[in-house]
Amino acid sequence: MKSSTMRLMIAAAALAVAAGSAFAQTYKAEIPVTFRANGTLMLPGSYEVNVSRGFSGITLVTVNNLDEHKRIFVKPTPGNDAPKAWKTAGKPVIGFECVEGRCVLRSLWNGSDVATYRFPGSITPRSDSRASLMVVKLTEVE
Repeated sequence: MKSSTMRLMIAAAALAVAAGSAFAQTYKAEIPVTFRANGTLMLPGSYEVNVSRGFSGITLVTVNNLDEHKRIFVKPTPGNDAPKAWKTAGKPVIGFECVEGRCVLRSLWNGSDVATYRFPGSITPRSDSRASLMVVKLTEVE
């Protein structure tokens, strides 16, 4: 009796884990700049970025600074088509919009979809400075 109860508990736990996410992908990156994501200041360092989509279709991105042990959650919106250069390279990337040394998390592309994910946030230039896009390559975690 104890054996079958244990098997049922293990099966229930496995089902609960599987039901939490219909899709999940994890990437690693070395991000060389301080940036803001979802209003939170994140320092340069080693990051793990997890993209998960539940059965409801809602996508959530977790950005985890492995050096500082600081994690934030960001709800992206559908972005534009990935730039041609990104598609040609075929590798996942994360993009930051930077103005006068201040950067904000702006986009993520998984290396295969047509469109990117876009993240909320803005930078107001202090002068006539123009924003530039900095791209960091992501490494897929198996």
